[in-house]
Amino acid sequence: MADNLLTVVVSQGQSRNPEKRDLEKAISDACATIPGVNVVVIPHLYDLAFDSETYQKLRSVPGDMIVLTWLYDRAAHWILDRNAVRGQVGEVLLVPADYQADDEEEEDEEDTAEKDRVAELNPRPNRMLYCIDLRASEDIEQFVQEVKRIAAIAASKLLQTRPDLSRWIEGNPSPENLLRYLNPISSLQSSESTQTSTTESVYSIFGASELTKVDEHPTRRWYPVIDFSRCTNCMECIDFCLFGVYGVDNAETILVEQPDNCRKGCPACSRVCPENAIIFPQHKTPAIAGAPVEIGGLKIDLSKLFGAPESNEDASQVAARERDEQLILAGRQAVGEVRTKIAPPKPNQPKDELDQLLDQLDSLDL
Repeated sequence: MADNLLTVVVSQGQSRNPEKRDLEKAISDACATIPGVNVVVIPHLYDLAFDSETYQKLRSVPGDMIVLTWLYDRAAHWILDRNAVRGQVGEVLLVPADYQADDEEEEDEEDTAEKDRVAELNPRPNRMLYCIDLRASEDIEQFVQEVKRIAAIAASKLLQTRPDLSRWIEGNPSPENLLRYLNPISSLQSSESTQTSTTESVYSIFGASELTKVDEHPTRRWYPVIDFSRCTNCMECIDFCLFGVYGVDNAETILVEQPDNCRKGCPACSRVCPENAIIFPQHKTPAIAGAPVEIGGLKIDLSKLFGAPESNEDASQVAARERDEQLILAGRQAVGEVRTKIAPPKPNQPKDELDQLLDQLDSLDL
């Protein structure tokens, strides 16, 4: 039985913009001609519920996955993660022109070393999730070539685990050499007889292609998504939010427990997160919507970065004001800028009996 290379998921936009629909369809149809690639067309992945048919289907996919969506790639990855479609971040070369380079701003190494990220404490499965922003290009062929590039990498991995299949490949089965096997079959050979032979050999290696569509009609939603590669589990968000959106799991790790309790249009908790780990994928401000802004860069000017109005307010003041507006709309009382403060250390004082007892316990070799 042939092994499929990977699954390509095309997440449709929320609007019915005909240009977007045409691009989605063209990419889906073109990818369905690539040997071994299963294409699944789904509704907007942000709006779907955890127990939806779509996520049940995606959770059953065992191998690498490419997801094309009208969202920043970081937002798409962590939406999938919160719905238990998990894996490592795959490198994507096709990105919008306004994406920042990774080396523009770097965190201080000492600061990074001191912080434990949730994703490091709870590693994700060792399969790749490639999230491609559909705003990266209007050229269909660019998307198809990027899918083929990733499929060639998947093919190379497959042949490492299935050496019996390599008899079909001429020469070294590197990703570069495998690319020609991933072109539509008609472009490989011109004669009908050799085309049939090539079709049989290629599909014997990579499996037949398939295109399916999941027909669901979710309503639009608004809720925060946590980027656990940045989150340090500091609990600032759960202390700040007064609408019961956040909770903790059995391991005392922060999570978005009641997403639909979130107030539509309110991004206040993302402004108080010290690691820029909270994403609102539909917000108009790129840093809040999941743009690839470096953590260190947030220390420069939080209020401007997160779209604060031209005023003397800093990010925490803007967040408090936004939260108060939502509290009032909900018929509740505004609370202002109330932040948990860490008690200052006490001045040096003589040790009492309890201090001495603790020192003795510390000195024991238990």
